[in-house]
Amino acid sequence: MTQYDVAIIGAGPAGMTAAIYAARANLKVVLLDKLAPGGQIVNTFEIQNYTGMGTINGAELAIKMFEHTQELEVTFDYGTVMEIQSEGNVNKILCEEGHSYEAKAVIIATGTKPRTLGVPGEEKFTGTSISWCAICDGAQYRDKKVIVTGGGNCAVEEAIYLAGLAEEVTIVTLFNLTADPSACSKLRAMSNVRIYEFYDILEFLGGDKFEGLRAISTMTGEEVTVQADGAFEYIGLEPKAGAFVGLGIVNEQGYIETDAYMATKVPGIYSAGDITSKHLRQVITACSDGAIAAQAVAKYIEDLQ
Repeated sequence: MTQYDVAIIGAGPAGMTAAIYAARANLKVVLLDKLAPGGQIVNTFEIQNYTGMGTINGAELAIKMFEHTQELEVTFDYGTVMEIQSEGNVNKILCEEGHSYEAKAVIIATGTKPRTLGVPGEEKFTGTSISWCAICDGAQYRDKKVIVTGGGNCAVEEAIYLAGLAEEVTIVTLFNLTADPSACSKLRAMSNVRIYEFYDILEFLGGDKFEGLRAISTMTGEEVTVQADGAFEYIGLEPKAGAFVGLGIVNEQGYIETDAYMATKVPGIYSAGDITSKHLRQVITACSDGAIAAQAVAKYIEDLQ
């Protein structure tokens, strides 16, 4: 079994930045992910607040980050991590695929996954008419009607993208629009966009074919039926920390607790990015976490020696 100085679990912005900083510190690095590198940004049409990039497609930014790791000869491997066994100065990472890794330190950067509504009809149409990625599936709704659930940055930005393709976009959100004011203003100005604020979704409708949804106003009790050909959900994220609960580093909300150096209470285990307990989850803060974690790991390994 190949032994590494640091194993980084998750190849999103936090993980890839950690890999870059660790490699530049002359550490032997393995970067693991069960999917292609990039994390959530792969599914983001436009990123407008990553310093120095102006407006950039999320997948394009992910490719640039990954290419940077490969310039530094970081080892990348596919693996679905099931467990970390921490034994003194050695951490064993066990993967669902049957392979395992050993490393002196671990940086957990598994991020989050889209939250679901859990209403009737959702499971039935998941993967066919209900999606969590407008850039992946938006093209099939050209000149059709779509629904976007949620009112945060992701919901509004993806609704703007879909409005350039679809005949009509309807936003249904339990609260009001909470995205950046400039994005909200742009969305509200679009002639083919309808917005239902303070509406709770009751169910998705349709037999063999998706037909729309039924929702109720939390202000007036009025019920509405919105007809559409498909729906996109952006109602928040869930941390992907299930494999690490046994380490005792996960809080009640499911996020990993760290100190200012991104260290958990288990020596040699660090965390970075959206999986950590923090106030702001953005690409740039994930990268910052990754850099801090890698530098802390370099110092940790130096002290071991």
